[in-house]
Amino acid sequence: MRISVTRTGGFAGIERRAELDTTGRPDARHLEALAHQAVETGQITASRGVPDGFHYEIAVDGRTVHCADPHLSDAQRELVRTVLKEGA
Repeated sequence: MRISVTRTGGFAGIERRAELDTTGRPDARHLEALAHQAVETGQITASRGVPDGFHYEIAVDGRTVHCADPHLSDAQRELVRTVLKEGA
């Protein structure tokens, strides 16, 4: 499964993007479960968060959803943190 996360907004307005492929990873099942949960609770259109907060676009196997700080679910937050940290 390919998971990509794009983070925009924040005080500096710098965009950050990363992608992660779960194939062959020992934590693949966990990441895939997080991805499914994140997509289920995401919004189809860009959502508004707080001023200077981050906005996220999460794409999983062709389905894209949006979410924003501070309204991320636990699954979205963990998935975003993991992908942005480990993704290329």
